[in-house]
Amino acid sequence: MADEISIDNQLFHDRLGSFITKWKAEKRSGNATFADVGSIAVLVGKAGEPGIYQKPTAFQLWLLGYEFPTTLFVLTPDVLRIVTTKKKASYLEPLKGGKTAVEIYVRGKDAEVNAKQFQDCLELMKTAGKKVGVMAKDNATGPFAEEWKTALEGISKDVEQVDLGLILSNAALAVKDEKELRTIRDASRASSHLMANYFVEEMSEILDSEKKISHKAFSDKITAKLDDSKFFQKIKVSNSFDPMNLDWGLMPVVQSGGQYDLKFNSEPDDHNLHAGVIVSALGLRYSSYMSMIGRTYMVDPNKAQENTYKLLLSIHELVLHSMKDGVVAKDIYNKALNLLKSKKPDLEKNFFKNVGYGIGIENKDNTLLLSSKNTRALKDGMTFCVTTGFNDLKNPDPQDKKSNVYSLVLMDTVRVTATDAAVFTKDAPSDLESVSFFFNDEEEPEAKPKPKRDSRIGAVAQKNVTKTRLRAERSTNQDAEKEKQRREHQKELHAKKQKEGLALYGKGAGALNGTEEKKFKRFESYKRDGQLPTSVKDLAIHVDRKNFTILLPIMGRPVPFHINTIKNASTTSEGDFIALRINFLSPGQGVGRKDDQPFEDPTAHFIRSLTFRSRDVDRIEDIAKSITELKKDVVRREQEKKQMEDVVEQDKLVTLKNRKPYNLDMIFLRPPLDGKRVPGTIAIHQNGLRYVHGNGTQTVDVLFSNIKHLFFQPCQHELIVIIHIHLKNPLMIGKKKARDIQFFREATEMAFDETGNRKRRHKFGDEEEFEQEQDERRRRAALDKEFKSFAEKISDAARGEGVAVDVPFRELGFNGVPSRSSVLIQPTTDCLVQLTEPPFLCLTLSELEVVHLERVQFGLRNFDMVLVFRDYNRTPAHVNTIPVENLEAVKDWLDSVELPFSEGPLNLNWAQIMKTVVQDPHTFFVDGGWSFLGDESDDEGGEESEPESEFVESEDVEGSDESSEDGSDFDENASAEASDEASDDDEESAGEDWDVLEKKAKKKDREAGLSDEEDNSRRRKR
Repeated sequence: MADEISIDNQLFHDRLGSFITKWKAEKRSGNATFADVGSIAVLVGKAGEPGIYQKPTAFQLWLLGYEFPTTLFVLTPDVLRIVTTKKKASYLEPLKGGKTAVEIYVRGKDAEVNAKQFQDCLELMKTAGKKVGVMAKDNATGPFAEEWKTALEGISKDVEQVDLGLILSNAALAVKDEKELRTIRDASRASSHLMANYFVEEMSEILDSEKKISHKAFSDKITAKLDDSKFFQKIKVSNSFDPMNLDWGLMPVVQSGGQYDLKFNSEPDDHNLHAGVIVSALGLRYSSYMSMIGRTYMVDPNKAQENTYKLLLSIHELVLHSMKDGVVAKDIYNKALNLLKSKKPDLEKNFFKNVGYGIGIENKDNTLLLSSKNTRALKDGMTFCVTTGFNDLKNPDPQDKKSNVYSLVLMDTVRVTATDAAVFTKDAPSDLESVSFFFNDEEEPEAKPKPKRDSRIGAVAQKNVTKTRLRAERSTNQDAEKEKQRREHQKELHAKKQKEGLALYGKGAGALNGTEEKKFKRFESYKRDGQLPTSVKDLAIHVDRKNFTILLPIMGRPVPFHINTIKNASTTSEGDFIALRINFLSPGQGVGRKDDQPFEDPTAHFIRSLTFRSRDVDRIEDIAKSITELKKDVVRREQEKKQMEDVVEQDKLVTLKNRKPYNLDMIFLRPPLDGKRVPGTIAIHQNGLRYVHGNGTQTVDVLFSNIKHLFFQPCQHELIVIIHIHLKNPLMIGKKKARDIQFFREATEMAFDETGNRKRRHKFGDEEEFEQEQDERRRRAALDKEFKSFAEKISDAARGEGVAVDVPFRELGFNGVPSRSSVLIQPTTDCLVQLTEPPFLCLTLSELEVVHLERVQFGLRNFDMVLVFRDYNRTPAHVNTIPVENLEAVKDWLDSVELPFSEGPLNLNWAQIMKTVVQDPHTFFVDGGWSFLGDESDDEGGEESEPESEFVESEDVEGSDESSEDGSDFDENASAEASDEASDDDEESAGEDWDVLEKKAKKKDREAGLSDEEDNSRRRKR
């Protein structure tokens, strides 16, 4: 044993000298830290429970680094006298010869000699002064301790006993040096590592697999983990950290099921772990220095429990922020209590009587309680166990009988600094997201299976599309038969749609958008005269930006006009004067295409404009500019508010605790996050996906419950491989709203170095190119396999939400312009999508009512497709400029997916059509519903259509970005531009005579390589 115990002589004398220096300095300054004592007696009796240290033992460990039971220290400013046994004396002998004299008395079996030793110590104490520092509540036990206490009683009349506890705390134990702080930090990191990376994972696995385990068995399992030195070698601690120096300060405690002891004095019971509120606490010592950590974990918490925990968390954070050098202990507690009273005063009776205590070698320093009565000030270097919590709370919505009562606690080891406290146990997170577990998500009832479709009709008409499907190559007989079948099927679909419309919108059905309830808008700038700006006394024009109001002097009074009542402001020079004209919005003006100012009172009079003249040109121009800027600012705010209306705040993502989540790295995100373009990682968690940007500072969470469609698009014939998610409710990506989120990786590598490398010099020509092509194919196949596998894992994880992977059918794709440019649009099993270029297109087929094909007539190279939604308030989606070669393929596909379609030679005014439908859907269907579209195509060769149906640029084209279900906000007018281009072609061909058109046709035929003879031959075949 002598080889094992080695006391640091230098450290001993440094700390003893520091202690005595403070003592002597106080005698000169009159400070009250040592209470003017002349001597101190520190008694350690029989060894107590391991891991529990009182102040005398803590003082020994602070000086020596070891515990010496059955030992007495008598200390004066001049000498340290130690009374101990022979064996212990041999370890202490090397301490002699330092700056402070050390005397060692060896206890033996001779009772008289032993008594004489105690008498010499008492004489030393009496000589040093009348005040003696001893422990007021001395818990030392054993014959040695009892003999000393009896001897001390003998001089009780001659000396005054002063409590030693506060002296030792102030002068030695409370404020730690750098070595002590590093030791406590290492102990804290080991504790938080055990809590976060072992307890939480074990608990998650037990609850997820619904295993039965008692609190005692679980605690024993955690206790045994201390012997696993490899587990503790993973944490970031000092270089000299040795897991063998770890020991228990607080044995692991696990409590659940309504029975909680938040003082953690009782042993773990034999009740099974209950999936409700679970409290866990533990404390590890490292080289005798203590750390403690406690957490509350909640399984499927209700809103009341979450709100109470949020309150506890805010109180805990307030305590941590309040702990600074010089702050009085009671002020910290009172701040916490005041916050509780302001939020939930009814919980005051459940709140702890203190919010922490000093910690170090000693388990609990009662002189450093953070309570309402302690006037002791905190100092830099002190360490505390901050403990906040609520006892015995009533659960308003219990999951079962054991959940009627619950408790909450948070416990952290912290260090006091000049600023905010440093939390040593921060590695075990305590935020609501980290402590909440949801295991019932997967138990939700599965979605009802979709009704099976007719076996004759597939999800997509793959077999109907062949290489001979082009109009120039098809067989006339086959087409005639196919066309007949398709027409019959379409008649059935249209009749079914008409029947459904009459059933859904019966007699008396009102307008769908409530336009008949539209009222005159009113705005209020001020409720009282006292709210008017003080500058109105000058009777000058004043722009009040705070209240969005313009104050105009009229008839000697300031009259406020809300900015929303003003149309615009302009200035006009009139010689030496300048005129400011303010135009107001009023009914009957027909602002834009929609009059937002309906007549409310036909007899009412409205001011159309006001004009003010002035010689102060600069001021009038400033006023006009301010009004214009304020108007723009208000319009911008309204647009942002309208844009954010359908953005729904998601629930919190529940991260996986029991295993490493599946992830895919080197992934780019669209729409991109702010900052540098760096690839990130996407991971599958318990209830959603998390994308972490490459720099680690930004994350995007997508919950499974918000996924409407999941697509995988391979990199075949593309530059990127894609996993695309179409959301039910849009998310905010940075400052942009997005309904479509895409994860992709580029499939191409860097260009080959043609300057000649090793490989290039030995291989030439086709052989090398062939090898490169093979490598490229293999790489793309591997990419597709990796992404498809990950998409299927997403589908498996989200099976409770009915999410399935959908793959676009490229062979059924066709080019078109849904927004700003021509792209490849591809059908999937349930959707029509375009996933390659933003803005993306994703139309759910089950949400479509009818499809109308416009500009289908002989001589035109392109046609347009309009898709009308079941929700008539949604603007129809447009796909413009589809090559006419794809017409039959598009018709076949629409017919195969049970969508009624029609065709016509002109572009229709869809804004007016949908307005008619929305205003009175019952009358619309009584008059034939969508049959007018079919009538138009039947009369294709007849008379010219009426003015209502002639080509008009559709108003709804302006908002064609709705085609992605309001999900993409890249370019709002792109579809309108494409429609304009198509209409220009139409108008040009309609405005020229037949001879000119025939010449142009021949010229184009020659350019295409067709001779007149070939052209005539083709006409004869027809």
